[in-house]
Formats: sequence, structure tokens, C-alpha cells
Amino acid sequence: MIDIKLIRENKELVKENIRKKFQDAKIALVDEVYEMDINYREAKAKADNLRSEKNKKSSEIGSLMRDKKLEDANKLKDLIANMDSEIKALEEKEESLSVLIKEKMMLIPQIIDSSVPIGKDDSENVEIERFGEPVVPDFEIPYHADIIQKLNGLDKEAAGRTSGNGFYYLMGDIARLSTAMLNYARDFMIDKNFIYCIPPFMIRSDVVNGVMSFAEMDAMMYKIEGEDLFLIGTSEHSMIGKFKGEILNQSSLPIAMTSYSPCFRKEVGAHGIEERGIYRVHQFEKQEMIVICEPSESMEWYNKMWQYTVEIFRNLNIPVRTLECCSGDLADLKVKSCDVEAWSPRQQKYFEVGSCSTLGDAQSRRLGIRIKGENGTYFPHTLNNTVLASTRALIAFLENNVNSDGSVNIPKVLQPYMGGKTKIEINK
Repeated sequence: MIDIKLIRENKELVKENIRKKFQDAKIALVDEVYEMDINYREAKAKADNLRSEKNKKSSEIGSLMRDKKLEDANKLKDLIANMDSEIKALEEKEESLSVLIKEKMMLIPQIIDSSVPIGKDDSENVEIERFGEPVVPDFEIPYHADIIQKLNGLDKEAAGRTSGNGFYYLMGDIARLSTAMLNYARDFMIDKNFIYCIPPFMIRSDVVNGVMSFAEMDAMMYKIEGEDLFLIGTSEHSMIGKFKGEILNQSSLPIAMTSYSPCFRKEVGAHGIEERGIYRVHQFEKQEMIVICEPSESMEWYNKMWQYTVEIFRNLNIPVRTLECCSGDLADLKVKSCDVEAWSPRQQKYFEVGSCSTLGDAQSRRLGIRIKGENGTYFPHTLNNTVLASTRALIAFLENNVNSDGSVNIPKVLQPYMGGKTKIEINK
């Protein structure tokens, strides 16, 4: 949610930002908010003036009563009663306009950074840099589900019976490998001085509304029937929500946290749920990172955060690239975002394994998170980044570390988490 001062002082900037995001249908919202804000401030000013006048006249009643001027005192009482009715009507108007303004403001996109490339959708995202040589071996790389099944590591049929399409059982060394990758990612982030956190896996609607747009919520979140609770789609939401309504001391910043959680997603949209594999599923596990910082430091943190993900994947022997998200591909709360994509030697192309974003003060403004500084309070910036998402990272790992005989090499960084194993062998 942007600062309403932007609409008061520079409507055209806000409208141009909407055009850059190819959301022209939202342009009318700017004028609507502008007019409602004028009416809101007029009602507030009138109510404030009436309250001041009422206080003055109330103090006069005592003097009139002492002077036995009962008729004048009663007239003044009637006048004050009328003023009370008018004040109440103005307060109701204020409240109604305040709610409407907030509802419409929540739909207006955050102002994107000037460095964001302009484009309609993800097809116009821009490659930034590649890390590691994308290798295609001299043998055919099997589909990831086939690699896992040869290692007795996947059972989607049983998961279909217990839970339906989009779920899976990981078994044996593959399950251990998935956990090893997450544990390595956790320890990597702790070594980078991020505070480790296991957050709540369900959050209330006011937190959901504070951290994401309505469109994202409808496409992603599972609602708990009969309760004001949602299953988290990413632990970023509960980690940022931890600070809802708080005033943070300037000296406590930056706050850098990393968390483990299962993630639950409806995956509504054109892509659908994958029938055989684990690329697009309803449930996975993730190591996440968030930062709450001074506005002046957010871009510095943004660049640090995506680089951490790149470093982790390179340590797992996976070539990656970074892709700058264009304006039309940015969610409404994001100021700037990039994807980390892993190399798929089977498909001979890159695919998304993580996303890093700075949201400016959008989340802190919605959630009422403020910094107490020398000159008053102000809103911090929030950032989030995928450290490692279990299923997609597992796919990338297997394709880049599988051998021609179906065995899988374990790099040095994972060996301590795999009981010293250097390779997962096919059990003959």
C-alpha cells in the first residue's frame, strides 16, 4: 500500500506506475481515492472545528447557570445537542470514507523501482547473470520422477489414495537427501548471522491481508473452515507478521531471520498440478529468509540476499542464473524482484527455484510496523527471499548430480547431513 500523500501530491506518478504494470483498469482508482480523501479531510476538519466550538460553548453554560440566565443556558444546551448530532454524522462519514479509501488503496500497486524493466508478463523478464557452466552430459538425463523411483524414493500412488493429486511420499535416501539440503541451507544462513526461526504454520486473515495482495491470496492460500486461519504458502508471511503493530527501536535494525516451514499452496492457474513428478505440488518444505531494515539499506540487502541463494546452489553443483522480473510480472506489493533459476540438463533450459523481492514499505504500512527514530516514527522496508524450496531444489540437484547408471553423487557440503555418504546407489 502506497502513502496517500503520493496521490494527494502526484496523482500522475501513481497513474504512470499503474500503466507501467499494464493494469490500466486500476487508473480510475487514483481519482476515486483522491476525491474521497478530500471529502474525508473536509469532514474531519469540520468535526474538529465543531468539537472545539462545542467545548467553548459547554464552558459558557456554567457561567450562565451561575448568573441565573436559565433560558440562555437551555438554548445553549439545545445548540450543543444539535452540534453533537452533527459531529456524530461527520464521524460516521469519516469512518465510512476511511474504510473505502483503505479498500481502494490496497488495490493500487506499489511504486516500482526505476531499474525495473518494463514488460507485460514473465516472457519479458531479463536475464542478468549466469553462475556455473550449464552442462549437458553425454547420456540422456531421465525425468526426475524416474530418477527418484529407481532409487525407491517416490510414491505418488499411495499419496493419491491418502491425500489426492498434488501430494507425494518421499522415501529412504531421497527423503534424507531432501532434509539434508534443507538442513544445509539452514546452517548456511545461520552462518550468515540470520536468526533461525520455526514460525506458526497458520496465520490469521489480518496478517494475510498485510503481506500479500488479494489476487495472490485467492490463488495460493488454503482457508481453515470455520476459523480465521490460513495455511501458510511461505513462512515469509508469518515471519513478517511477527512484528505486526510493533514500534521497533532504530538500534534493533536490521532484523535478519531465516525459517523452516512446510508450505501449502492451491496452485490455482493455467499450469495445474503435475501428475507424475514433484515440480508443481500442493505441499513442500522451504528454508526462507526475511529482512526488516532502514529504507536506505533495502537495495543493499536485496543484492546480498539473492547472492546467498546463488552461493548455496553452486555449492550443490547446480548452475544457476538470475532473471530480473519485469514490471508486468511484479506482484502489486513488490518494488523490485528477481528469480533464481536452476539449469535443467534434461530440458536444456533454466527453471525457477527461488525468488528475491524488496517490497519497500508496503507490508510494514499494511501491518503497522514502524521504526522509532530521533525525529519520530516511520515505516521500515521488508524483503524476502527463497533460500531453498525442497521439491524444485531436489529436481535441480538430481538432474545435475545423477550418473549414467542412475546413482547420484553427494557433494561435500551435504555429506555430513547424509551420514558421510558420497553417493546414493541403486539398490539392486
